Amino acid sequence: VQLVESGGGLVQAGGSLRLSCAASGVIFSINAMGWYRQAPGKQGELVAGITSGGNTNYADSVKGRFTISRDNAKNTVYLQMNSLKPEDTAVYYCTAGPGIRSPNYWGQGTPVTVSS
Repeated sequence: VQLVESGGGLVQAGGSLRLSCAASGVIFSINAMGWYRQAPGKQGELVAGITSGGNTNYADSVKGRFTISRDNAKNTVYLQMNSLKPEDTAVYYCTAGPGIRSPNYWGQGTPVTVSS
């Protein structure tokens, strides 16, 4: 399974970004897709995840600001990020696997920088 991310970049605080991740390869094994992030000097964390059935899971820090969605026909997952804060600055990784918190596959990462 290959995961290709796009949509990261530099944005001012309060702005928005939309991340996309397209999956290809042996995708029948994928039930859940999601986004993790790794900020410098901090532990990586799950940002949001979604199952093939549409169940979602969000980190408390992004609830109400971020929305994850999935297009099963296109094997693509999206992360709409609104009201961005400097503390959202991190490298965001797309993930896929049998469960939201049990990814088997990781994308290459896309950096998101939020300036104050």
